[in-house]
Amino acid sequence: MTVNTSGRRKTAVARIYLSEGSGNILVNGRDYKEYFPTLPLQFIVNQSLQVSDLLGKYDIKANVDGGGIKGQAEAVRLAIAKAILEKDPEKRSALKAKSLLTRDSRMVERKKPGRRKARKRFQFSKR
Repeated sequence: MTVNTSGRRKTAVARIYLSEGSGNILVNGRDYKEYFPTLPLQFIVNQSLQVSDLLGKYDIKANVDGGGIKGQAEAVRLAIAKAILEKDPEKRSALKAKSLLTRDSRMVERKKPGRRKARKRFQFSKR
């Protein structure tokens, strides 16, 4: 049985397909170690699987769009955690203890009219 879920972080959106397998993780048709070249990003992707002791038991196919590379990795992590929860609700306490089920909703604040950036003002001159 395949589970489809999605995860989001900043402007990155990840849709994943989780199925029984040997632990292959494909992101946009490439191996996740090639797509996320640094070890911290690879750790983020694997974190949900490690916490729930399912590393190497599921094949994951992820389609990621938008945002930067770190936001994409965190979106994949959230999607995997949600898919694991859908497959096995007993893993909820382990995932929740590491805050892997919480969507990090922090986004970039929009630029306001009459200002340089979201909060930066022009230099004040008294005279």
